[in-house]
Amino acid sequence: MTELGVYVHVPFCRHRCDYCAFATYTDRDALMERYAAACRMELERAFGTGDLPAATSVFFGGGTPSRMPAQWLAGILSAVPRASGAEVTVECNPEDASSDRLVTYQEAGVTRMSFGVQSTVPHVLVSLGRRHDPESVGRALEAAASAGFDRVNVDLIYGAVAETDEDWARSVADVLSLPHPPGHLSAYALSVEPGTPLARDASRHPDDDVQATRYELADAMLASAGYGWEEVSNWALPGQSCRHNQLYWSQGSYIGIGSAAHSHRGDALAGKRWWNVRTPERYVEAVEAGRSPVAGEEHVAGERRVLERLMLSLRTPAGVPQWALPDDDCLEGLVEHSGERAVLTVRGRLLANAVSTMLRAGPVAGPPGAAVSGAAAGRYPAVP
Repeated sequence: MTELGVYVHVPFCRHRCDYCAFATYTDRDALMERYAAACRMELERAFGTGDLPAATSVFFGGGTPSRMPAQWLAGILSAVPRASGAEVTVECNPEDASSDRLVTYQEAGVTRMSFGVQSTVPHVLVSLGRRHDPESVGRALEAAASAGFDRVNVDLIYGAVAETDEDWARSVADVLSLPHPPGHLSAYALSVEPGTPLARDASRHPDDDVQATRYELADAMLASAGYGWEEVSNWALPGQSCRHNQLYWSQGSYIGIGSAAHSHRGDALAGKRWWNVRTPERYVEAVEAGRSPVAGEEHVAGERRVLERLMLSLRTPAGVPQWALPDDDCLEGLVEHSGERAVLTVRGRLLANAVSTMLRAGPVAGPPGAAVSGAAAGRYPAVP
């Protein structure tokens, strides 16, 4: 089966978190109904040519997809041709997880929920600019189970200055000890993005060493609970991996719908990427006028494409072919070898970006001192 993902960006939020730099808006709710209709139109045009296979995964992200009335989101999903067994994920704030909303999602074909929990400790939530009650987390996962969802993700964020190691351990433990714990968990290091309230207050910037300790703590707790890492920031129980994420990490094909959404073709048009206009009003106006909402595109080929694939694979348990990394003492303790693959250790995951700078696009050939990479020789091997 040809894999194709569809990402739908829902840019509306009730409140903008202090760390958020995404294309989201708290003052555009009046556009919401027209925006939903524009997304349906963009989908109908994209799939109407017959060039695309049915989607194997759909992901509603944001912003806050649960800010949109559930029936409007269901209407967008109805415009996506889906393969049998397609995975359909919707991001949802815990406080939005009413039984009626989740039942509407489930009846529309949503198969997986993703809850933005971030922390279960009240003062940490305040420091992140989050406004939900920690008690809503358990209620949300209970409601998801009652609605028939057996695939659920929880997002957590670590590294807030107000957070201690004990606070972080409590958040992870609270989630794992729920009556209906998630099968998938994402834990992201708090990052300082330009233009955000967090960026403007240096006293709130996270400490790298503290974040490393929190990551190691989370990995150990999750491993003890039976979760395996599937990407640097993602862990899953057996059978609970996110199919849509796997497309991103393998340079697969996905179509982005909505304002600021990005697309990629990894098949016959391998290496083509394009993205839509950033603001929802410009997006709606373009689609309603029959114009393309695409703002730009690029083609990535040759050595750059191979290196990007290696960088993505390096962040997963699949690792990279041994030839992709040099035999260098500085990698000791950062990678381990499994057969013909080099895989990051826990410490290596903490330094994944640094390790990725050492990747090379092809096996070294020739005598020592006169080595020629596959790229220089004009050959780019397939990266399994």
